[in-house]
Amino acid sequence: MKTKKLIASIYLYKKHAVKSLADTTIIDTNPVRLAKYYCENNADLILVFDMSGNDQEHEDSLDIMKEICASAEVDVYGAGNVHRMEDIKKILYTGCKKAVLNYSKEQNIEITKEVSLKFGKDKILAAVNDVNTILQNKDGIEEYISGLLLMNPHMTKEVSSCLEIPLYIHIEQLALNKLLETLANDNVVGITGNSVNDNAKELSSLKNLLRENGIMTASLDAKYEWSDFKLNSDGMLPVVVQDYKTDEVLMVAYMNEESYQKTLETGKMCYFSRSRQELWLKGDTSGHYQYVKSLTADCDMDTLLAKVSQVGAACHTGKYSCFFNEVVKKDYEENSNPLKVFEDVYNVILDRKANPKEGSYTNYLFDKGIDKILKKLGEEATEIVIAAKNPNPNEVKYEISDFLYHMMVLMAERNISWEEITTELANR
Repeated sequence: MKTKKLIASIYLYKKHAVKSLADTTIIDTNPVRLAKYYCENNADLILVFDMSGNDQEHEDSLDIMKEICASAEVDVYGAGNVHRMEDIKKILYTGCKKAVLNYSKEQNIEITKEVSLKFGKDKILAAVNDVNTILQNKDGIEEYISGLLLMNPHMTKEVSSCLEIPLYIHIEQLALNKLLETLANDNVVGITGNSVNDNAKELSSLKNLLRENGIMTASLDAKYEWSDFKLNSDGMLPVVVQDYKTDEVLMVAYMNEESYQKTLETGKMCYFSRSRQELWLKGDTSGHYQYVKSLTADCDMDTLLAKVSQVGAACHTGKYSCFFNEVVKKDYEENSNPLKVFEDVYNVILDRKANPKEGSYTNYLFDKGIDKILKKLGEEATEIVIAAKNPNPNEVKYEISDFLYHMMVLMAERNISWEEITTELANR
């Protein structure tokens, strides 16, 4: 049986998260905070519905989607307000892994092939309300769609009997026996809607219950059992923890078998506190969770290296890393990590934007506005072309550096981060 996902839904309406597609009662004025809440409580994915009623509300919703994608520790899918291919592009450019076509709108059915060929079948889902729509468009769905979001759970059996395609089931309320029956269907990838949202605090318990009933839920699939590790004299396994983006060492802690299994089950780092002699889910009191990106054992199988996405600070002192007490240091020249250099320069530019400094050329550009920034960017691009015609490669190096600086000013002006750029490049 395939692994099943419990998918939280966020319904965006006028910058707020509301109860459902049919109920605009506000449940959180900060949808990004709500997304983090769902991640903390072990949701496997987040589906964001844009319920905006006009162009400005739509742009506001896209901005919020972008923030959710940047802060969520799970994949995000985007739906709503799709009328043409450009709207799918905007949803995917926020960072959403998939975009949803609403098949109750004929124009969305018509653009299916176009958006699928443009962005890839794996990026496109279709939301469907009735079986007839599926039957009438069966060939196109099979060829150009990676899955169906069924807005009516009662369609599940009929759809799965006529179409071999992953199904996401939108359910507002469902009794446990019906939930088990729905997830037992091989075609069903997962469920979403308020059946998940209303039980967010109990998602870990619900996953355990599903597993007890023979339904596989999302968890880390480890290649090694606890018995494969060589433990220290206390029966513990040391764990070195790194930031998965920067490789900065954050902390060292210890695991016992229970904390190892809890880490695999929740996807969040769990340790055993030797001082308190109890299980320690990192972040449970502080909110500074560590989301697992990878776990790697060393050559002797007696130490674990964990690469994590760290929320907030790793250290109880408030420092990002526990390693800040310099004992001794020789003068040496550090190898420059290219992305770190870009990040450092970009952060200086952001600081200038937030805290203007008299005589700063960066502030001069911000003060003059977007047209001046674009003019300088164009000039620097031309300088690269001219320098490239000369025999000395150093000139190209200098001009590219100037261009990159002005490009980062533009990025800061438009609130685009290096992480967004590198993510987009990696996806190409």
